Amino acid sequence: MNELIRDFVGYGRVQPQFVWPGAKRIALSVVVNYEEGGESCVLDGDECSEFLNSDVADAQPRPGRRNLAVESHYEYGSRVGHWRLLDLLRECRIPATYFAVSSALEKHPEAARSIVQEGHEVVSHGARWIDYDAVDCETENQHMRQSLDAIERLCGVRPVGWYTGRVSMNTRALAQKHGLLYDCDAYNDDLPYWTRANNCPHLVVPYSFDCNDMRFASAPGFNTPDDFIGHLQRTLDCLRRESKTHPRMMSIGLHLRLAGRPGRAEALREFLLRAAEHSDIWFCRRQDIARFWLERFPAPAASS
Repeated sequence: MNELIRDFVGYGRVQPQFVWPGAKRIALSVVVNYEEGGESCVLDGDECSEFLNSDVADAQPRPGRRNLAVESHYEYGSRVGHWRLLDLLRECRIPATYFAVSSALEKHPEAARSIVQEGHEVVSHGARWIDYDAVDCETENQHMRQSLDAIERLCGVRPVGWYTGRVSMNTRALAQKHGLLYDCDAYNDDLPYWTRANNCPHLVVPYSFDCNDMRFASAPGFNTPDDFIGHLQRTLDCLRRESKTHPRMMSIGLHLRLAGRPGRAEALREFLLRAAEHSDIWFCRRQDIARFWLERFPAPAASS
């Protein structure tokens, strides 16, 4: 439990001095969440229907019943949104990291293969897209193993990163026991950092909820594509200005059923093409960031 004590200081005024590979100043990580088919659904034995992160406003969980409208919105992500965003990333020549729920990929093996065929990284987003806060440690550990094994079988490569999202008190320690290089279950910095799990150093590559299309499905949030890319652009402007004295990292979170819709995808395309014109940005996968950090800032020695 001492490993879960909160840190309000971080790097503080003494920011790490370095440059990203290629003498870049910003590491820009595009994350695509593949969750469609892993959400709550009574067909999969869940107690209620899904209600989060779709364009169905004010959806509520339905105990023992399906919500066909929400199910249909999720299906759009895997049927259409996946291919649209995959094509967009190829056009913009941007490598991405996919936070993939393994049970979702199992429902669409072709999509699983296409991710790695395009050179993107697959991070495990759990066996199911559910809240693990009340899940017992043994079950969560079993789900982790199942997820890593399934992704390796489907994609031909075993994940080195982890992201649950709705974590438990055990998630980080369990992830490290599975030999993962890093996790993304934090939102508390603009740079990677070392913490501890199982009394050993553990690398965290923080994620972001503000530069995230999930804000289209929450209130207050984004109402139009211009709201979304306006926020992305101002975030990038701020980080590029700050990076003149100390490098930064920017994370953009996307979901197939949200950013995969035509109007939002077109706005995202405009932003990414403009961002690609800047010579100080390193577009990278999260495993690239983690491996760079491990080499440039090795794990701290164990305290006596």
